[in-house]
Amino acid sequence: MSAADTTTPAKVPPPRQAPPPPAAERPRANRPSGGTAVPWLLLAPCLLILALVMGYPLARLVTLSFQKFGQSQLWGFQPAESVGFDNFAKVLGDGEFWTVVVRTIVFAAGAVVFTMVIGMAIALLLQRVSGWLKVLINIVLVASWGMPVIVATTVFKWLFDSDYGVFNALLSKLPGVEMIGHNWFASGPEGLAVIMLLVVWGAVPFVVITLSAGLTQVPKELEEAARLDGAGAWGVFRYVTLPVLKPIIVMLTTLSVIWDMGVFPQVFVMRGGHPEPEFQVLNTYSYDRAFVVNDYAQGSAIALVTVLLLLGVVAVYMRQMLKIGEVE
Repeated sequence: MSAADTTTPAKVPPPRQAPPPPAAERPRANRPSGGTAVPWLLLAPCLLILALVMGYPLARLVTLSFQKFGQSQLWGFQPAESVGFDNFAKVLGDGEFWTVVVRTIVFAAGAVVFTMVIGMAIALLLQRVSGWLKVLINIVLVASWGMPVIVATTVFKWLFDSDYGVFNALLSKLPGVEMIGHNWFASGPEGLAVIMLLVVWGAVPFVVITLSAGLTQVPKELEEAARLDGAGAWGVFRYVTLPVLKPIIVMLTTLSVIWDMGVFPQVFVMRGGHPEPEFQVLNTYSYDRAFVVNDYAQGSAIALVTVLLLLGVVAVYMRQMLKIGEVE
């Protein structure tokens, strides 16, 4: 037997493995003391102001709509009586009320459509003009937006005056057109068209400024890619620009519907504080019932129905925004 056969082979120790690196310690989030109570404490002043400014009037409106409340109750000669749903039955059973509702919806729909179309057109045109001209147009838009409603209404009354109106004078310069002495407020549709133009004129600046800000977020690469694929101006707008602006358009449309459904000073001032029946919208109709007829309960019932209609618009808006959030 050789020495090689009797020698025990040396065992080689296995290589040492490097210890795993210690797990990185996660920085502790600096959570404010108090947890979820802090946001509510910060919101408390705002919620308190809203409760005082809006909560009490709304609660009083609901209370009056279920009572018999006229001048006798206002001056304290008689106590207010609970009449249940009688006020709503009278309002909903009145054909004049439904005429006013239809007129208000048609008026608001027309104003919203014109506002959004004109606002979108101006916002798109602003993307193609030079810098100094864009600044000048924005200054004009902000100035017109900041003009008080009473001042704007007075200006429009002068523009459409039957004898000295600038609009009639300009139309009369067209061949075969004679508009001097034409009274735009002799009929309801023409007068409401003038008031709609006033509402649109006051709402367009906000829409233009908001859409202009939204257009800056449209990726230029997507627009260029769409043009390379053969899309024209309308195709780029429809398939690239419009989807990006959809949340903003939904928001602006909802706000415009709420504002135009609640129009009051334009109609009230344009008609000298006494709107004729063919000029009545929901807010002026509620005001007349409450402060002209002195039936505060029916006026409150009409106002409450208007609030419910606007809440329906808000519900549609929330549903659309949730859909947009799910898609994104």
